[in-house]
Amino acid sequence: MPKMIRKGDLPQKTCPVCQKPFAWRKKWERDWENVVYCSERCRRTGKTASPAKP
Repeated sequence: MPKMIRKGDLPQKTCPVCQKPFAWRKKWERDWENVVYCSERCRRTGKTASPAKP
C-alpha cells in the first residue's frame, strides 16, 4: 500500500516574479528541475520584464 505524502512535505520553490513560494504539482512531475515560475501569468510577466540583450 502506498504511503500518503503530506502537502507540507512536498518540495517548494520561490517564484522570481511574485516572490511567493509554490509547491510541487503532479503535472510538473517529469520536469520539476526546469519549472521556474508559479503560473503562466508570472511566466509571461517575467519574460517581458527582463531587458533584451542585443
